[in-house]
Amino acid sequence: MQQKKEEDKAPPPPPVPVFWIETSESVSRHFEFSPSGLLSVKLLDDSRPIVHRMAESFVNKFFPSGYPYSVNEGYLRYTQFRALQHFSSAALSVLSTQSLLFAAGLRPTPAQATAVSWILKDGMQHVGKLICSNLGARMDSEPKRWRILADVLYDLGTGLEVLSPLCPHLFLEMAGLGNFAKGMAVVAARATRLPIYSSFAKEGNLSDLFAKGEAISTVFNVMGLGAGIQLVSTICSSMQGKMVVGPLLAVVHIYSVCEEMRAAPVNTLNPQRTAMIVADFLKTGKISSPADLRYREDLLFPSRLIEDAGNVKVGRALHMAIKPSKLHQIKEIFPEEKFLLNRGNRWTDMVLEQNASGEDALRGWLVAAYAAHMEKNFDEQNFDVLQLAYERMNNVISPFLAELQAKGWHTDRFLDGTGSRFAF
Repeated sequence: MQQKKEEDKAPPPPPVPVFWIETSESVSRHFEFSPSGLLSVKLLDDSRPIVHRMAESFVNKFFPSGYPYSVNEGYLRYTQFRALQHFSSAALSVLSTQSLLFAAGLRPTPAQATAVSWILKDGMQHVGKLICSNLGARMDSEPKRWRILADVLYDLGTGLEVLSPLCPHLFLEMAGLGNFAKGMAVVAARATRLPIYSSFAKEGNLSDLFAKGEAISTVFNVMGLGAGIQLVSTICSSMQGKMVVGPLLAVVHIYSVCEEMRAAPVNTLNPQRTAMIVADFLKTGKISSPADLRYREDLLFPSRLIEDAGNVKVGRALHMAIKPSKLHQIKEIFPEEKFLLNRGNRWTDMVLEQNASGEDALRGWLVAAYAAHMEKNFDEQNFDVLQLAYERMNNVISPFLAELQAKGWHTDRFLDGTGSRFAF
């Protein structure tokens, strides 16, 4: 009887779809949740001027979803100069390729020069990969510097190609060296792309950032190739024209990539950024965010010592940084720590343990900075100063790390490049 009653029951009604309509700025959209939980959006009416609609379409195609709230500060400026960089680089590549073919005794059309440029550019990437394979750790530590170096190498290689018609008897040497430099540049640029994009990712949208960034690069590369074809057909049809336009394009290219890198708020800890954080903390009592430090980073000489942060030098080999006679005494001051400090006349050496994190490096850096400040004000013995500084660091480290992470810094790793570490 129970089974029969269940069979007589009417089937449940189909689920009613949930939908609503939103109207804002002369735009009406229909939002609806399907029974499976998927949200669909349908445009009902759009009475905005065509310029506004085109602008929104451009933003949707070339910027991450949710822009500007889904990215970190500086992304627009980074994108502007990235577009200019790719435009000037593509135009310069057409000039260099035509020059190479002239030096080889050919008289190509601009369209032929454009097609051959991809073939010549791809040829040396395998060699560049072999050369750059041992530099990955350094690129992680200083992605901005290596990105700029990559573009300088690219322009040097392009310059050799542009000049090749002046000495056709050295065509093989100049073309080979130029493509070798460009091959290394391509690998270095690709290796540093992910850390730069990661600095802008705000909501786990790294793939979206990467895809939209590559879309912008592609568009402006094509535009730059078009401009290059026009240049080699007119102003740069002679060697004199190339000698004038080539350096100008190279200057625009390098300036653009420098501004790109300055706009990127990289949020990983390396020696330079750690020293700047500690120096600001000791001077103002506040923690600087990645956006605060981006325009103050030294992209050419990142290993310079910062006096307000204790003139700390990190990464030297243990036997060079600390004398064996001092090692036991220093280890007794920091028995549970993953760093060793040795104060010298000009700088303080910090050597990290093999598995030390960014938090360990920050602890050591704070001790060194406090010790340097105390030594200016008190006539204490070296080891006494380190002991007092260590106690002071322990009093502030918990709120210091909490605020650091709240500002967006990644403290789980310390990227010291190829610096030496120790293990007992």
